[in-house]
Amino acid sequence: MSEDKPADTVESAPAEENAIPNGKGHEPGEEITASAKTPPAGDGENPHRTENTEANLPESQEFLSGIDDKKTTRFTDFEGKTSFGMSVFNLGNAIMGSGILGLAYAMANTGVVLFLTLLTVVAVLSSYSIHLLLKSSGIVGIRAYEQLGYRAFGTAGKMAAGIAITLQNIGAMSSYLYIVKYEFPLVIQAFLKVDKPAGEWYLNGNYLVIIVSIAVILPLALMKQLGYLGYTSGFSLSCMVFFLISVIYKKFNTPCPFVDFAFNGTASVLNVSVADPGGEDNPACIPKMANLNSQTAYTIPILAFAFVCHPEVLPIYTELRNPTKKKMQHVANISIAVMYSMYFLAALFGYLTFYGEVEPELLHTYSRIDPYDTLILCVRVAVLTAVTLTVPIVLFPVRRAIQQMMFPNKTFNWPRHIAIAIILLTFINLLVIFAPNILGIFGIIGATSAPCLIFIFPAVFYIRIVPKEEEPLRSVPKILAACFAGIGFLFMIMSLSFILIDWTSGSSNASSGH
Repeated sequence: MSEDKPADTVESAPAEENAIPNGKGHEPGEEITASAKTPPAGDGENPHRTENTEANLPESQEFLSGIDDKKTTRFTDFEGKTSFGMSVFNLGNAIMGSGILGLAYAMANTGVVLFLTLLTVVAVLSSYSIHLLLKSSGIVGIRAYEQLGYRAFGTAGKMAAGIAITLQNIGAMSSYLYIVKYEFPLVIQAFLKVDKPAGEWYLNGNYLVIIVSIAVILPLALMKQLGYLGYTSGFSLSCMVFFLISVIYKKFNTPCPFVDFAFNGTASVLNVSVADPGGEDNPACIPKMANLNSQTAYTIPILAFAFVCHPEVLPIYTELRNPTKKKMQHVANISIAVMYSMYFLAALFGYLTFYGEVEPELLHTYSRIDPYDTLILCVRVAVLTAVTLTVPIVLFPVRRAIQQMMFPNKTFNWPRHIAIAIILLTFINLLVIFAPNILGIFGIIGATSAPCLIFIFPAVFYIRIVPKEEEPLRSVPKILAACFAGIGFLFMIMSLSFILIDWTSGSSNASSGH
């Protein structure tokens, strides 16, 4: 990328009739030739191979001409500066949400083997989906989800992608701030050993959410580029690693049929150990390999949410140093692999600590044993930190989507950049403070927008954007993509019907949807 001459930008820009200049001045190559086409051979082997302008030549000739043709179309108007490692941190942080706290509960309701199978399938599908997004964006030289939608289906495609990203990420940000609202006061209360709060302001979740939003989230959300958040993402991930280590450690320090703090007198502990000398005989302490019950329905959306990072993929690709499709796919695969192993270990050890007693929110289960356990308090602080630092990363794609939908032809502008961030954060704070029962709604949003962003949009855009000359409709990649979209629809119908059945039967506690 560094060897591009400024002249290239000038030459390639006018060739584009129907591209919309991106809403953010630092986004890449919106004005790049519509016909720019990736040579099919040597997919990303050469880090400096770029999308070729001579799209009308026969493929062999086109490929050869690309070798000595220096005037290739690049994402020329923006040079990425973010290193590979920072990009992995950013994408990893985007994947790692509050979902990890619900995974032990998911495992309790699916069983170990079934959970592992589902998690593996979702991880592989997420990676394939990122492959489809990167391939589509490489062919048209565009690295914005909404612009891919525009290229595939015109304004309707752009709006659909923008709205899905906005709903999905507002849902995610709200759920992160819920955690701050409900956890932070409890943590402060436990540290100060206040048993019955008398309405002190610093134990009021609503005040704390506002303080955290203004002091931590807003300054990070005002950064011009995602790349700068690599450091906070790295820190956020290390907090999650601490959480994981603590969960594993606790597994070996918690007696199996665990005793609630309320009855935790020495007598009852003695009784437990007398009644169950082997420690293994108690049926409540045997892990289930497969387990289906009414709550199993909820675990599928929880797992699908587990790897949603698709709105962030293209902005991170934009800012990658020397970007190639192959390099970005490596970033994605490493992020997904690391998160996959962390998810599985956290779910497994959380489940093996409490078995059937595990709650939808894992950390609450530890508090039932000992609310003043120092290690668990530190873990809760770490999780709060991680969740807080993920909010700015999730806010970036929403701001970008809003700019693409409302101000498509404007260049980057600080006042607008700042205003959108402030309005979004204010809106989410109001939701969290005044509409705390909205989590059930987010279960439904998750069941609709997540399958769209992970399965349906990448597949449909791919089928529309990859030229028929390169891959006819009946070619294997396109048939696979069509099946992939089909899986997304199935998945959406299944999740929605499960949630509705659960609601109508009235057995649901809305929080288990997250």
